Amino acid sequence: MAVSRIIALCFAAFWTLAFAHVANAQDAAEETAAPAVEETAADAGEEDLVSMVTRPEISNPELAHLLVPLTADELQQASDTWLGLVRAKTEEIARAQADRVGGKDPADEAKIARIITLVEQRAKLLEKFTLVVDSLERKGGDPDQVARLRAYRNGILFEETSQASAKALFGSMVEWLGRPDGGIALLKRVLVALLALGAIVLAARVAKGFVRLWIGRFTSLSKLLQAFIVGAFFWLFILAGIVIVLASIDVDITPVFALIGGASFILAFAFQDTLGNLASGLMIMINQPFDEGDYIEVGGVGGTVRNVSMVGTTVATPDNRIVIVPNKNVWGNVIVNATASETRRVDLVFGASYGDPIQDVLDVLQQQVAAHPKVLADPAPEIRPTELGASAVTFVCRPWVAAGDYWDVHCDLTRSVKEAFEKRGLTMPYPQQDIHVKSLPSPASA
Repeated sequence: MAVSRIIALCFAAFWTLAFAHVANAQDAAEETAAPAVEETAADAGEEDLVSMVTRPEISNPELAHLLVPLTADELQQASDTWLGLVRAKTEEIARAQADRVGGKDPADEAKIARIITLVEQRAKLLEKFTLVVDSLERKGGDPDQVARLRAYRNGILFEETSQASAKALFGSMVEWLGRPDGGIALLKRVLVALLALGAIVLAARVAKGFVRLWIGRFTSLSKLLQAFIVGAFFWLFILAGIVIVLASIDVDITPVFALIGGASFILAFAFQDTLGNLASGLMIMINQPFDEGDYIEVGGVGGTVRNVSMVGTTVATPDNRIVIVPNKNVWGNVIVNATASETRRVDLVFGASYGDPIQDVLDVLQQQVAAHPKVLADPAPEIRPTELGASAVTFVCRPWVAAGDYWDVHCDLTRSVKEAFEKRGLTMPYPQQDIHVKSLPSPASA
């Protein structure tokens, strides 16, 4: 029993949407009849609004405009009138169904065709009835009355669908799908919407390319901020296009925005960590502590910045591991940018034996530094002894290089200094410790 009720509800929802679409198509056809519209507009000037909004032949757009000034009491009166119209048409459908079932041939095509026509007519009435009830609810109408009106609408659809045979429902659906003003019209709208969506995506990509070229002229903006602006423009372009497409096929998107607005407070708590990362990402892009391609150390991770998204910063470590650090951990910690400056100092430490002359060691270090083509002459390198250690005299060697040449110079000087020490007979001693053993006299000799 539960399964049959669910199936019936599904068919009820399908037929409601289907006939609502047919009603829209027929309303559009009615609006193209210019003489009839002009006569109606001329006669409408002498009617009160309640009488105008209860005319069965009124179009949905016209009804929606005329409902705006009505009060809750006037809408109550209008809804009662529409309820009577819906009930009368439902009674016609019920009598036609009873005549078909009680006749000799329940599958009589003429009777079925008449029932389908009546159902389509009522679908138009139900759509306008729903517009009136929705307006009544928005303007403070009696909630119980609104609930009763909607319950009647849902009830007749459910009962009719539950009493119809599966064969009849399937046959009606197949017939509706093949009709020019039914399934074919709906299919055309879907195809138009899909083509429009594809065109929107294509246009967004083209516009994204132009925006990237245009914003690339602003050299003061970091690459990360430029990428963010271009990406934001792309998605906003698509969102605006989707809204336009939905509006063009008569889809009411107002409830969607209302739902988003009502749920925003709950979503703010549910996604507070994500929102924190978003805010931190915006701060990173605006303040520009680093840019794409910079080598940074943050949150215990060191590597080259690949990109910054709304939630995390992607860093490639020297061994090519990809690490994504949450933006709030980046902005909330100390950020070390090793490539922010054009030049960088290489700090090297060498040890020489106590038996080697200090000047000889200084000469070797100065020669190796001066011979390297990537070492800058200005600022001048700093080479001097700094410490008398436990096993060696410590020398610091601090040449300046371009930021991109840091590791090349670091490794080259480490090797060349070691080789130069060996050629000059200088020693880099191992850590050593002198141990003096003192023998004590034995007890016998004492």
